[in-house]
Amino acid sequence: MKPGFTLFTILSSMLAVAAPAAPAAEEPFRPEAGKFPPLEKAHSYRGELVFVDHANRRGSLRVQGAGTYFRNAPHPFALLPYAVVRYHGAPADLRDIPLGTVLHVRAFLPPDPKLSAVPVLPVNNKDKIAGYSGTGVAPAENHVLLLEDEPSHCQREGLVWKLKELDLKNNEGMIIASREPKAGTGAGGENKATEEKLTFDAATRIWRGRECLTPAELIADGLWPSSGKKSLDGQAVLLGITWKPTPDGVFTRFHISDIWLDEAATQRAAQNQTEIHKAFIRSRWMPAWVDAVEYGKFGRATVTATLFGGMDASLYADFQKGGQLLVNGAENTLKHAGGAYGPAHMASKGPIMDVTTASGEAPLGSSGIQVRFETDLVIEGIRPGRVVRVRPSNWPQVQVPREEYVGDGSNAEDRFPTPDIFPKY
Repeated sequence: MKPGFTLFTILSSMLAVAAPAAPAAEEPFRPEAGKFPPLEKAHSYRGELVFVDHANRRGSLRVQGAGTYFRNAPHPFALLPYAVVRYHGAPADLRDIPLGTVLHVRAFLPPDPKLSAVPVLPVNNKDKIAGYSGTGVAPAENHVLLLEDEPSHCQREGLVWKLKELDLKNNEGMIIASREPKAGTGAGGENKATEEKLTFDAATRIWRGRECLTPAELIADGLWPSSGKKSLDGQAVLLGITWKPTPDGVFTRFHISDIWLDEAATQRAAQNQTEIHKAFIRSRWMPAWVDAVEYGKFGRATVTATLFGGMDASLYADFQKGGQLLVNGAENTLKHAGGAYGPAHMASKGPIMDVTTASGEAPLGSSGIQVRFETDLVIEGIRPGRVVRVRPSNWPQVQVPREEYVGDGSNAEDRFPTPDIFPKY
């Protein structure tokens, strides 16, 4: 037996109760091409964002487990082409999320391991012990369908953080809080949430209406004491959560980056992020995949494509019957197939013949909206099951930066740095 193994075993068992409840599907699920996978089949975990390769829609998370959190090695992940990313309760791109943000993840095995932009791990990797980090910190389910920060997760699940007690000294300290259903736990106290201790400091932002306040300003207003403890009486708020090293050696304790005190502040944060994302999609084009191609003569065709989901309704509203549309092939990383002279240089064009919305609730990742259009030239990227980028003709025509389009070659080294840049933990 290795020295220290007994201590690790004891620590793991003691800390296991603090691990996030993230029940995995009974059998690991691998998505199929051309089908949106069911969210309930995804493996759930959460962790701190520590590395981002925004152009290739991948990065690394320090995944929370039962062991010593600071020892957990960064775990690579890749966004599925139809992945939904949410930040501040609004659509987002990976580039919008600051490093250090704690994110909730719903992910699957790679749909096609040969095309994975991150290392492909053994299917049972989440069950393996990783030194002092314990189990669950490097799941093979590293292809993400849903990536969301804490306020986005709470809004989707109908949860709030209820603040119980504040302990403050020198504009920093600790808050005791619990994440609970917004409607409360009921008279019987069923499913009572577990209280957590979260740190805050002088840089923590407190949002009230259109104001952005600091702890020092709340102290000056008499709302918080300059020092000592104060009961917060279960005040319901939304929290932004990050992770920082703790001086007292606590293995897993998270940090409050933001507190949203009211609905006006929450809505304002979401609106700001929505506008950022709308501008981004209009410049990079809407992602979709091709459902069907009806081939005509001389390279012409009629194409049916499903627009990916999770975006602001105004973007989908721009796709109108009778309008003009441009379509360009794309990688599974959503990189344009060409772009040295701008994506429009390589794009096919044609009129939108019909726009239909499926009845019922669309699966996560899909907008439920199909666009049927005619194109004057069927390029290789416009085939059933392939990912494309499309835009209405009234969106701006811009050049995307070099890292966001595929070059002349066709090997993995040209399309993106290979998964070798990530260790296989």
